[in-house]
Amino acid sequence: MLFNSLEFLLFGVVFFTVWPLLRKKDSTRWFFITAMSFVFYGWWDWRFLFLIIASGGLDYYAGLAMARWPGRRKLFLCISLFGNIASLSVFKYLDFAIHNANWLLNFFGVEHEIPAAGLILPVAISFYTFQSMSYSIDVYRGLLKPTGNILHFFAYLAMFPQLMAGPIVRAADILPQLEKNHKATRRQVWDGLVLLAMGFFKKTVIADQFAPIINKAFGDSVVNESGLFWWVIMLMFAFQIYCDFSGYSDIARGLAKWMGYEFNVNFDHPYIAQTMREFWSRWHISLSTWFRDYLYIPLGGSRKGVLRSHINLWITMLVAGLWHGASWHFVIWGAMHALFLSVERQIKWYVPLLKIPAGKYICRLIVFILVLTGWVFFRAENIHQACDILARMYLPTPGKFSLDSDIIKMLPILILIIARQVYIVESAKGQWLMNNKVVRLWLYPLAIAFLLFASVYLAGHGDAFIYFQF
Repeated sequence: MLFNSLEFLLFGVVFFTVWPLLRKKDSTRWFFITAMSFVFYGWWDWRFLFLIIASGGLDYYAGLAMARWPGRRKLFLCISLFGNIASLSVFKYLDFAIHNANWLLNFFGVEHEIPAAGLILPVAISFYTFQSMSYSIDVYRGLLKPTGNILHFFAYLAMFPQLMAGPIVRAADILPQLEKNHKATRRQVWDGLVLLAMGFFKKTVIADQFAPIINKAFGDSVVNESGLFWWVIMLMFAFQIYCDFSGYSDIARGLAKWMGYEFNVNFDHPYIAQTMREFWSRWHISLSTWFRDYLYIPLGGSRKGVLRSHINLWITMLVAGLWHGASWHFVIWGAMHALFLSVERQIKWYVPLLKIPAGKYICRLIVFILVLTGWVFFRAENIHQACDILARMYLPTPGKFSLDSDIIKMLPILILIIARQVYIVESAKGQWLMNNKVVRLWLYPLAIAFLLFASVYLAGHGDAFIYFQF
């Protein structure tokens, strides 16, 4: 069930009509959230419900077992981790492993081929598996007391606003909120509306308008020879994936506010970052902090010397790349970011630049170009295509600078988005505008009304959110 669909509109009307009647009592509140979230998730394929129930049930009972038998809590943690990682590996990575095993067999002259499993990838499996694992890990570490009510647990794990594509919320943040009868405040209702308007506008007006052009460019059997073409396409993709994913996060946070709950910010203007480290503190924050807290730091972080810190960084980014998809071009994308971060950590290239007057702008441009280069591998269909595109971008063919009419039509939108990024950089100078009473009472509501109007009447083709595939 897509947020940008008629089915979800009807779902939302039913949920928020009944919600005030059932949220006052713990048992009915948790049951209603869980049941409606299962309807929301099962809309894709009801068979996937068995997987999320199994994954969540394993971690719920592992948490209880750790509390009851603390001397064996490492055993129960291992059972929890093994079950979740095995499930994720089978459904997401089994065919990838088989494909590579067949390649190796062929390389060594073995004619036997292992048949592919052909399993359907359950939607959102990477998100709820990580979320569920974080619960059992936090219980093991003593950072969280396990809940004794399974409906309480599943109301946290399966809560529909964030279920499909995050943010990856932590149990320590949401379980305590679910214990109380939260009625949305006026501020939450208004802030939720703002987030919904912004989220739908980002998704339907920007991301969905760019999507057909980008899909066509990457779907062509022959790579376009124009370097300018690919720079524009990659600019479009950079803002498509940002608007698509941050748009989903905005909608999820807005819906949560209408329920009376708060999710953490998942995106914080990542394209104005002055360093690669800052970029990852602004992009998909819930995932980057998950990898920091549950992989990088447990590996030793930066506590065991310079070399070990770089090794830990590379392991973390390679796993992050593989988390995004069972394909080598995602692994290479992770490796590129590991390289960027390692070099930055070692030579601190940004330090002398930040000492000159225009240094911060140069740093932002460098980081944005590095991120844009990485996006080529992220979006490409395969490694060969990614290399061809990068060759066109950085080794352009003389005289090949063509743009087709569809791209030209979208250029005004792209220019406005880039101008908006520049405004964000200098937003401190314009902050007085938002504090103006006339703006807050009249212009701001009109702007929200326009965003909602545009989301309906200027919407592109309603594609699924990009991160649903992960």
